[in-house]
Amino acid sequence: MMTITETLAKALATAGIPGAVAMVGNRAGVTETCVVGHDGTGTPLAADSMFQLASMTKAVVSVAAMQLVEAGSLALDAPLAPLLPDLADARVITGFGDDGSVATRPAARPITLRHLLTHTSGLGYDFVHADMARARGPGGPPPPGTRASLRSPLLFDPGDGWAYGISTDWVGLAVEAASGQRLDTYVADHVTGPLGMADTMFTLDAAHKARLVTNMARQPDGRLAPFPITISGGAGEFLSGGAGLSGTAGDYMRFLRMLLNGGSLDGAVILRPESVADMARNQIGALRAGVMETTLPAFSARVEWFPDMTAGWGLGFLINPEPGGDGRAAGSLFWAGICNTYYWVDPASDVAAVLMMQLLPFADAGALSVLSAFERAVYSR
Repeated sequence: MMTITETLAKALATAGIPGAVAMVGNRAGVTETCVVGHDGTGTPLAADSMFQLASMTKAVVSVAAMQLVEAGSLALDAPLAPLLPDLADARVITGFGDDGSVATRPAARPITLRHLLTHTSGLGYDFVHADMARARGPGGPPPPGTRASLRSPLLFDPGDGWAYGISTDWVGLAVEAASGQRLDTYVADHVTGPLGMADTMFTLDAAHKARLVTNMARQPDGRLAPFPITISGGAGEFLSGGAGLSGTAGDYMRFLRMLLNGGSLDGAVILRPESVADMARNQIGALRAGVMETTLPAFSARVEWFPDMTAGWGLGFLINPEPGGDGRAAGSLFWAGICNTYYWVDPASDVAAVLMMQLLPFADAGALSVLSAFERAVYSR
């Protein structure tokens, strides 16, 4: 039987992906560390290689928000407009005119923190939702990183649908408004710092930039070529709670093991067990989560997670209600980053895993095959 590292190496070679860093852990510690290949430019990967975490930031910022819920500084079901006035008077898209104009109506109810954490706010991503991109008008979207880029009419009334998008950026702004700290400072003081995640940050210094893995992009002929796009980072008019962090596999494993342990790790108490239990419980009823269309196939492929079941969403994570085909148990927590970084937390099996690659498009067929092979190897031990 091949080791997990050998299985990962074989899957990467088959997919034409030059390398990856992966880790497996449980409540007690790290059980496997896999370092395979290079970053596409010939630089060997290392266990402490830095990756743009992109949307894996969402889980970290969701935990930060839940800390403030515990403290009474935020409430899950109170309107957020008094704290974030830009969310007041939300409007829902009802159609488009022949001239490209967008028709809207007032939203049926105000946006709450629960809506944002569950992606039921009605706010999507331009690269996922054609109507949201169209509603930007003929001028297109505002520049990334601007506050204007976060202002958009809604795809549906808050609570009435599921749409993956900019909701967690607003969660980050809510954390700032409720705590009185910049998001990077709050996260460092209350999440990454106590967990010893010294390599996880919004803004990289020179030493960390030197360890940053070069992003690649799939070419029309199937090969990968360097494509040094910046997804994560601290530049712009706001710190992205949805995509701003970079970090290492080892750091993220500490975060995942904290969740496995009910909110604590090595003496650091990040959340109460009941808060972690709420985050890990489906919060969206019969709505179906995990389907992402695409308006930019070179950036993200269409993906439908767990197509044979009605996947749910907790307060920050996708939840599979039935066992997954590659090994994870029902009730596992899962998400990913746009550059094909992935994680899952399986409390029933006492397994946490993280897989770091760095290439576009998201949900690249080769990257998904590597994820599947890695997961099967984890559960075959």
